[in-house]
Amino acid sequence: MVKVLGVDIGGTKVRMSVVDDAGAITLDEKLPTQFPLYPYLEEQVLRFLELDPEIEAIGIGTHGFVDPTQGKVIYATETLPGWTGTLVKEQLERATGKRVEVENDANAAALAEAKFGAAKGYSRTVCLTLGTGLGGGVIWDGNLLSGGKHGGAAELGHMILYPNGVLCTCGREGCSEQYVSGTALVRRIKEAGLQITPQELFTTASTNPEAQKVVDGFTKDLALVISSLQAAFDMDIVVIGGGVSESAEFWWDQLNRHLEPLLLNPVEVKVAQFENEAGILGAALLVLDENK
Repeated sequence: MVKVLGVDIGGTKVRMSVVDDAGAITLDEKLPTQFPLYPYLEEQVLRFLELDPEIEAIGIGTHGFVDPTQGKVIYATETLPGWTGTLVKEQLERATGKRVEVENDANAAALAEAKFGAAKGYSRTVCLTLGTGLGGGVIWDGNLLSGGKHGGAAELGHMILYPNGVLCTCGREGCSEQYVSGTALVRRIKEAGLQITPQELFTTASTNPEAQKVVDGFTKDLALVISSLQAAFDMDIVVIGGGVSESAEFWWDQLNRHLEPLLLNPVEVKVAQFENEAGILGAALLVLDENK
């Protein structure tokens, strides 16, 4: 049995788990994100290696643009201050003597869904994670599409949906994640004058016309994103994960109604099988799966 350490780095917490080659999670901890981040990460990884000496390698999924070849964070927003430019792979391999691989967190989630989850058995998968932002991962004939000259391949949330639209954290206007994400829902709710949470939005939409308008705009924009991605990738399946997907039962039919006239060809769309587990499983797969 091969055992590796998976690390999922977010703005508020770092999750670390020992994962085996069957996808089973054993040792599992959620820690508050602390800054400066790299020294803290190294300290925690070394602690896990002491807890389980059988760990053979370390896979890390992180927010931001990542060069997976160098294992370097090319760009991270102020969600992770000081993280931009960090040579995570080089430093951590030197500190641990173990193989280390680093990827964008949404790419890691896509790996998990393709290997073990909703996209298992499909050749070409687009995974969308609807969380604070809109993350994206693309699996092409079994291989992860990632990297790029600036680490920005498959940054699907930064495709411009509405030119001259809402200002994005990347500095441009109208990016998809400003319309299709948890943060976007908070803004839409506020603009509609509603005093409810995103969770309440979906449960009250059937009886609240203003809430229904917000849900309609959200699902229509998500359908536009999916249809544009189909024109680029002609994927076999779209998997939708992230925190917003947990309420999919309330808006799934509406999404499909918007999708039907926009698609060039039929495409299967599924809710992600792994919710909070996708990031950690995908991080582990970076060092478990030869076709990462």
